[in-house]
Amino acid sequence: MMAGIKALVALSFSGALGLTFLLLGCVLEHFGVYWPMFVLIFYILSPIPNLIARRHADDTESSNACRELAYFLTTGIVVSAYGLPVVLARKSVIQWGACGLVMAGNCVIFLTILGFFLIFGGGDDFSWEQ
Repeated sequence: MMAGIKALVALSFSGALGLTFLLLGCVLEHFGVYWPMFVLIFYILSPIPNLIARRHADDTESSNACRELAYFLTTGIVVSAYGLPVVLARKSVIQWGACGLVMAGNCVIFLTILGFFLIFGGGDDFSWEQ
């Protein structure tokens, strides 16, 4: 029980750290542009394909087309989250320093999402398995 609470606290701290990097990339005085906040959409969308595939998968051991499609879609979402700040910086919409802070925030947030699925995604509390 205590290990789960420690993991939850660590994940919430790392999530707050990632969002801090993202906000610093937007609100610092010499950056001052809020376009990188659109990366939040990718943070929200990234776990959805895996959640859907996990609910529709027959078993957890073998690979199936639904799970592979979910991995593919998740990879596309994550790559898009890294690509958006680079495209904005190349078009001079944001500065490269803001791009670096958003990239650091992306790394921390996506590792937090991965950590959540690795720690808390093992079993389903509503299943009948003993």
